[in-house]
Amino acid sequence: MFKYDERIEKFAKTALEKAKPYFERIDEITEYNQQKVLKAFIDNRVSEAMFGVSTGYGYGDRGREALDAVVAQSMGAEDAIIRHQFTCGTHTLGTALFGLLRPGDTMLVVTGRPYDTICPVIGITEKKGQGSLADFGINYAQVDLNSDGLLNYEAIKKAVDEIKPRMVYVQLSRGYTIRKSFSVAEISKVAEIAHSCENTIVMVDNCYGEFVEKTEPTECGADIMAGSLIKNPGGGIARSGGYICGKKELVELCAYRYSVAGLGREVGASLGNTREMFMGWFNAPHVTGETLKTAVFSAALFEEMGFEATPKFDESRHDIVQAIKLENSENLIAFCKGLQSGSPIDSFVVPEPWDMPGYPNKVIMAAGAFTGGSTVELSGDAPLRAPFAVWHQGGLNFHSAKVGIMLAAQQVLRTMNK
Repeated sequence: MFKYDERIEKFAKTALEKAKPYFERIDEITEYNQQKVLKAFIDNRVSEAMFGVSTGYGYGDRGREALDAVVAQSMGAEDAIIRHQFTCGTHTLGTALFGLLRPGDTMLVVTGRPYDTICPVIGITEKKGQGSLADFGINYAQVDLNSDGLLNYEAIKKAVDEIKPRMVYVQLSRGYTIRKSFSVAEISKVAEIAHSCENTIVMVDNCYGEFVEKTEPTECGADIMAGSLIKNPGGGIARSGGYICGKKELVELCAYRYSVAGLGREVGASLGNTREMFMGWFNAPHVTGETLKTAVFSAALFEEMGFEATPKFDESRHDIVQAIKLENSENLIAFCKGLQSGSPIDSFVVPEPWDMPGYPNKVIMAAGAFTGGSTVELSGDAPLRAPFAVWHQGGLNFHSAKVGIMLAAQQVLRTMNK
């Protein structure tokens, strides 16, 4: 079948032995979350009749309403809106931000500089006039992480007391940084600090974090959170979309931004997407578990090869993202080429760095996915800048994803030996 260098086979065998004890913990979390989602389907009486197609305005779409309820219950939230019309995670997050913030409000980000694509939405990187939050008179403030890359609770409390922000914003995942992702317990502590200020709400960018732990931020103090269906909660089945969940009155405000004031969530035809969204959400806990196994194996393998992995194979995980410091651009490009060659779709394509919209540096991306841009499927990407780390995630099933990781490692090894 696949031919590997003997050294790669040896590294992989050792890595798998190291990873197996952590697979057991992943399976425990997966089973818990799968039962939680199943219970939500049963409690909300999901039926095949709800998979029907609505068109036009989409008034009275039973499937759409039931799916909202399933998502809310799964996430431990009062309410939710999940729609295929959300084009990506950034769009979903932006909808929530514009739905909740008003001129004169301050948005306080407490996890350092946000992910590249959300910066123009806020208005901290682009010129005025593109319709950013800044264009509408919404203020921005930021609390950096401490020297260890962790949440600076003392600085957060000081900023909350002085600024009295309308929103405290937490980015759970790392983005293109080497810092750790944040646990639900850490986010809960931020929420406790933020809620000491009257009328301050806590919003979480939950992208890549769904179903990684047994609890979600909205169960532990967050007022609102959002994510993308081409990441964890789409289960590799939903072809597009996003979700927003949290307190009922806040979700309602976001729904008015999703469509328009006065109509909100009452419009938006399913156009035949409901079944895939239901099925994707149902499969999400299992698929998330497979992606975590892939990440643990990858970290163990590349550590065997002498590279630094973050998180390390034996560290706790709060998202599905695995970063590997590959030391130079040649190794980085080699990794992406190797990963692409082990993909079920477009395995013959050779990734090249390009000027990707929304990013300040050239980006290289490997993604042989059934859904374009899906990062719950095995994919890897990185900006070509120091420390030349690749961030990879996904894997619909561990056994095929393991092949992609091994081929990526083999391509890196060949590049190093040139």
